[in-house]
Amino acid sequence: MPLTRNFNDLVKSRVEADPAFRQALFQEAVQTMLEGDVATAKSVLRDYINATVGFERLSEATQTPAKSLMRMFGRHGNPTAENLLGAISMLQKQTGVHLEVFAVADAA
Repeated sequence: MPLTRNFNDLVKSRVEADPAFRQALFQEAVQTMLEGDVATAKSVLRDYINATVGFERLSEATQTPAKSLMRMFGRHGNPTAENLLGAISMLQKQTGVHLEVFAVADAA
């Protein structure tokens, strides 16, 4: 029987061991959101939160109940821009991964 590993545990161990992966995961979540795929972005952000600070610590930093944050990033969650951007801002501070936005014109 092959050994299997829980997906969340795998992501967490990879995030802890590989700073480039941690950065890429956070960047992918936000980039996906900017591209309009909010469902996927919330899923990736949820994985990122679980692998880094956890919902309890994010709750303390944002002054938002952990259960509200879990619902917000859940499948049917619909976070307000204020809550979403507040969480992203706190994640940047808590995890040491800071994102920058660059404008790139489409080739005509």
